[in-house]
Order: sequence, then structure tokens, then C-alpha cells
Amino acid sequence: MIPGGLAGGLLGDTGGEITNQIARDPVLRSIDRMWNANPLRDIVPVDWAEVARALRVVWLRNLHRPADTLMSATRLNTNLWHSAFETWSQAGQHWLGTSHSSAAGSANRSSDKRFTAPEWNSNPIYRSVKEAYLLASDWLLQQSKADDLDEAEQQWLTFHLRQFVDAMSPSLLLFSNPAALRRAMETGGASLADGARNLLNDLQAGRLSLVDTEAFAPGRNLALSPGKVVHRNKLIELIQYAPVREDVHKTPLLILPPWINKYYILDLQPRNSMVRYLAEQGFTVFMVSWKNPDASMDGTTIEDYMNLGPLAASDVIRDITGSPSVNVMGYCIGGTLLAMTLARLAAQGDDRFNSATFMVSLQDFSRVGDTAVFMGDDSLDLIEQQMMERGYLDSREMSNMFNLLRSNDLIWSNVVNNYLMGEKPPAFDLLYWNSDGTRMCRAAHSWYLRNMYRENNLVVPERIKLHGEAIDLGRIKQDIYAVGAERDHIVPWDAAWRITQLVGGKVRYVLASSGHIAGIINPPGGKGTYWTQAEEAPTASSAEEWLRNAERHDDSWWTDWNTWLGKHSGPMIPPPSMGSAAHPPLDDAPGRYVLEK
Repeated sequence: MIPGGLAGGLLGDTGGEITNQIARDPVLRSIDRMWNANPLRDIVPVDWAEVARALRVVWLRNLHRPADTLMSATRLNTNLWHSAFETWSQAGQHWLGTSHSSAAGSANRSSDKRFTAPEWNSNPIYRSVKEAYLLASDWLLQQSKADDLDEAEQQWLTFHLRQFVDAMSPSLLLFSNPAALRRAMETGGASLADGARNLLNDLQAGRLSLVDTEAFAPGRNLALSPGKVVHRNKLIELIQYAPVREDVHKTPLLILPPWINKYYILDLQPRNSMVRYLAEQGFTVFMVSWKNPDASMDGTTIEDYMNLGPLAASDVIRDITGSPSVNVMGYCIGGTLLAMTLARLAAQGDDRFNSATFMVSLQDFSRVGDTAVFMGDDSLDLIEQQMMERGYLDSREMSNMFNLLRSNDLIWSNVVNNYLMGEKPPAFDLLYWNSDGTRMCRAAHSWYLRNMYRENNLVVPERIKLHGEAIDLGRIKQDIYAVGAERDHIVPWDAAWRITQLVGGKVRYVLASSGHIAGIINPPGGKGTYWTQAEEAPTASSAEEWLRNAERHDDSWWTDWNTWLGKHSGPMIPPPSMGSAAHPPLDDAPGRYVLEK
């Protein structure tokens, strides 16, 4: 929501004030009417009230700086005239045969996939529209960069201006989208009929279709690694994966995926399955599959997630394998839970976990990327109100938030594909997983949002108490492997690096290329790149210093982790049995919880 400085100053404080501002301002009123007349308002999760407030901030700031505004507007107009003149001049030369290079061969100012159709460069009308849009968009986004706005205010303003800019793209209108018009002519209008049908179906369902939901299903063509469910409680199923080698490392590995998603992102298909890769390297892999909670579980606490998750799972694993200790990996929010668990066990002198791996995981929530826009007091109050009414947070709320962080890729590209082009949503395993979300237990999620995102209590020694035990991340002495992703919009890579300063154990930090998902699900043999520092390198005082001294490797970081994990996993022994007398197999993988809707 709105940072305090803006809310108290330029914006006002109440929802009623938002309505009054829109009613008083003719431009904002026109925009608001346009959006309310748009059927997409029911399926595209843009918060138009926030966008209107952001536009009003720009308007008021420009009123208070007339000289700067005039100079900026003059520069924009000059750029627009220059772009238009250049476009039509090149087109004229091309038509007269006096140009050796066509407009189509000119440099494209944008790598945006929305403008890949050749007409955006070859046709002077479309090119003028595109260039005008890009110049105006750049000008508007520059309005959020000013000395009188702090970092949080700039982040809020930039985010909502970006939502407006993305929604105003000419590629989203039929008559200014050359690819859609060409498609309509090629199909004799059938694509428009198909697009209308897709829109009606989505309006009826109340959501934008991002993926072909019939193309995939866990156990059919996803989550295919063979294994057994060897334990089930009200929060987890524990899957033990079958060995693929005749010998395995003595110390098993437990994987804690985030409970806001289903686990099979780590076992999508054989070609990109981390589970399969680890089994092939000789590790005995166990995976937590979180239950999709309903209203009856609203009182489930963060301590329940700890006790019934990593602690219960590690007890079962040690019984099955006979290993006194377990290596453990936590992904994203699963890593945050792991950090709390390790700190609590350290306070009790419990050393059941041998080493720990953290993948794109936050412990210090002072920098949380663009998700900070959704974590203001008003937003948290609304989330808690929704959870009180339902007993849980619906998965669609979380999905909308993450989709808005990449609105061009996950929202507007599908608007064009589904409605203007009349195509079916794509059949893409990663998008299917992304749309297969889980609900959030009210009590646990409320505690997590307040203690992590709002108060950042985890980094303050003994601020958090779990079952009455004060925890301190500095007491964690295990060897740690931590991974950040350079283009992560959820866990900024330098925020993931902070674990090197928070724990007492030796940390090997690795920076992977790409983003929050693609940076992690990146098996060997692909286009992966990662950065490391030598073992003997001095401890860096900042993430930037670490990066300056890091070495680049053109491969998947999985290979580096495999070497590190192997050194922490003991000698090779025959594989353990699948389950044990106390924990016999209950079901085949992927189990039951992952199938719950």
C-alpha cells in the first residue's frame, strides 16, 4: 500500500479520499470510467485505485515544480517530434528507393516481446505509435525518480506507474495490434470469435487463464520420480524417493519446499527434475509435500508448521535410514522456516541437522523486492480481514500478487494471446505449477506477515519465541550453502546473501543467473551461469564486494552444490529400505496432498 510520507502528504489517508480525488480530477475520472467499462476489470488484478493515486502523485508533484515540469514536458515533446520525423523520413526514403536500410532494419528501442511483429518497425504508422508509447512510458516512469521521495516511496510509485504503463500498451487493442489484425484476416474473423469465447469463459470463471489446465497433472506427466509416502500428518506428507544407484551417501537429504506452493516445482519433468538429479548423484532424497489447508485449519500456528514439518520429517527419516543426522534444504519461505527451526534446535542443543542449504530464501526482510508494495499496514489489515472471514487466505490472492510483479509476462501477454489472437492458453509445465497454488492457514500466515515483513523480527536476537524458546540466528553453527538469483524479483540476490552475516556457521554463497524460479530449476547442460568465491577468499562486508571478487562459471550451480553436498553426506553405503516397520509406505508418490484443490 502507500508509504506513510506519501499517504500523509500528497495522497490523503482514506479510501473515501481516493474516491473524492478521482471525482475532482477530470483526467483521473476519465481513466477510472474507462477501466470500469472494461470487462477485463473482473479478471485482471490491477488495483486501479492505487494506480490513480500514483498518477495523482505525479500530477501534484509537477504542479509544485512548474519549471522542472515545463522542461521535462518540452524534452518529451521534442523527443516525440524527433521520433516521428525520423520514422516518416525513413519510410519516405524507403518508398522512393533512396534508402539502403529499411525502417524494419532500424534499431528497435525496446526488446519487449509485445512489439516483435515486423509491422511495428516496417509500417510508419505502427512504428510511430510504438515509439510514442515507449517515450511517454519512459517519461512517466522517470517521474518516480526524485530526491524528495525516499526509497519506499519511489518503489511504490514506480510499481503502480508500471502497472498503468503496461495496461496502456497499444498492443492490447485490436486495431493497434498488427499481429492480431493479420490473424483476424487470415482466419476470416474466426480468431476474434475464439477470443470472445475465451473472454466469456474467463469472465464466467472470474480469472484470467494463464495455462492449459488440461495439459498437465501431477502423477500423469508431472512429479514422476518414483517414491513412496512414508509419513502423513495433518500438515505434510513425507515422500521418500527410490534410489537409482546401488550405493548412496550415508546422510540423507530432506527438502522443505515453500508451503505457499505445491512441492513439484522440484520434480516437474525428468529433464528438469532436481529430485531426479540428486538421486542420480547418489543422494537419498526425502521431500515434504504440504497439505492444502481449508477453513478447519485456521488455528494452525507457525509452531505447528515447524513441529509437523521439518521436525517430524527428520524423526521419520532418521528412523528409516538409521542416520543420526540429516542434511536439509529450504526453498524460499521453506528456507525461512528452516532458519527458525535451526535456531530453535541450537538453543536446545539438538544437532539432528548436519548441514543446511537455503535457496532464494529471506531471513532479513528489510529488502523484499517489489513484494514490499503489498505489505503496508492497510494491505495486511485487508489480508487478515479476508482470512478471518474464510479461515484461510485463498491461493488466488497470492497468485494475483506474484502475477502483478511480472504483469507483462504473466498477465498482458495472455490477454493478447487469449482474446486478441484467439489462441488457447499455452501448455507450459512451469505455468501450470504456478497456477496450482495452495491456501494459507490464517494463524500461521498472519504471524509470518507481521513478524517477518512488517517487523523483521527474525534478525533481532531473541526477539522471536517459539514454544517459549527465544531464538537467535547467530547460534546456527552448521555449514551452510546459500543460493541467490541475480534477477529475482521476490528475494533480491543481495538480500539472500545476508545469511552470510546472520549465522554462526561457515557459509558458501552462490549467485545463480535468472530469476526466482528459472534460476533454481536450471539443470546441467542448459544455459545456466553462476558465480562463486574461492574457499580461501576473505569474508565480504557487503553483497557488492562479494560480487566484485566472485568468479563466473558457465554451467548450472547444481554441479557446485553436488560437490559441496557430497562432502557433507558421508561415505557411500547400500540404499536404505523404502520406509520402515514404524513408517511403512502409505501411497505411491506423488501422494494425496499434492492433488488437493
